[in-house]
Amino acid sequence: MDNDTAIMDLGNPKKLGFGLMRLPKKGPFTDIRQTTAMVDTFLEAGCTYFDTAFVYLGSEDAARKALVSRYPRENFTLATKLFAGLCPTQKAARDQFHTSLKRTGAGYIDFYLLHSLMESNYQRYEKLKLWDMVQEEKAKGRIRHVGFSFHGSPELLEKLLNEHPEVEFVQLQLNYADWEDKRITSRRNYEVARKFGKPIVVMEPVKGGLLAKPPKDIQDLFEKVHPGASPASWAIRFAAGLEGVLTVLSGMSNMQQMEDNISFMRIFQPLNEEETRAIHEAQRILGQSVTIPCTACRYCTPGCPKGIAIPEVFAAMNRKLGSGQAEEARAEYLKVQPGPEACIQCGKCEAVCPQHLPIREHLKACREAFEEN
Repeated sequence: MDNDTAIMDLGNPKKLGFGLMRLPKKGPFTDIRQTTAMVDTFLEAGCTYFDTAFVYLGSEDAARKALVSRYPRENFTLATKLFAGLCPTQKAARDQFHTSLKRTGAGYIDFYLLHSLMESNYQRYEKLKLWDMVQEEKAKGRIRHVGFSFHGSPELLEKLLNEHPEVEFVQLQLNYADWEDKRITSRRNYEVARKFGKPIVVMEPVKGGLLAKPPKDIQDLFEKVHPGASPASWAIRFAAGLEGVLTVLSGMSNMQQMEDNISFMRIFQPLNEEETRAIHEAQRILGQSVTIPCTACRYCTPGCPKGIAIPEVFAAMNRKLGSGQAEEARAEYLKVQPGPEACIQCGKCEAVCPQHLPIREHLKACREAFEEN
């Protein structure tokens, strides 16, 4: 995809982004000395993407002091954001942009985002013609890439991407806990972005820190599979392993968090099959998983009169639902012959399933999911 090709190689080889929203504090102020040490550690690890915003108190100034004033401009990429809620006019919005340029001292912004679009505010961005404004600033060389951060429904996301094909990337809240959340609709928003070929910046991969300390059942599960790995590493690796992800933002607040993140993102490895199963189980524990709880015991296959490899069908579906790897899942599904279309609804499989799964219903859902395209 063209957007992938244009942006995915842009200066962030490690897929870890430094979110500058939750910087360390010294009293009420940002601890610039500690922030500087964290910036140095981040860059030394080969990571380059820094994310701030006009509305993050003190953050753009901290970016100038700890990063921009100390490193050559080509050594990093900087993202910041424009929030229409503070703008009564387009002039006020333009002033906000120029204030960000002055605060950061960056000269230009690599990734500029219209901030936090959702059903309640997206029309304000239209009314003030901010989509046009940011394109004008891009034409002047003050912005390299234009995108938006999003907290709305998949229907609104599709509408925005249809109406603004010039958008080069989107920033979405993606984490394993919210993957099937009916309010946040992480998976569905992710799938819309992929449908339009837009690279994705991931925000809230650790859900505001909640997934750094998940329920004890999940901590025990993760520890059993990968002893010593932090819960945060599971959450960030889940997000970083999704197709089309440009970078995963982590709002690091101290050097310990920085060093932990770098320990597993310096040489990034996507979740393997065992780890993916653990994530599915964690989602089940959290009550958010829609994956099929098939254990691949294969009790169902010997008695199937049509010889359908039922566990393989479900594995493909779970790859789509649980990992967002739609293209690989579809290819995996098409290899299963005969597939769900051969089912004669005899029910012999369900009679022997130790998980008591409604297998016929799941097979029908798999067929609809993969053959609707």
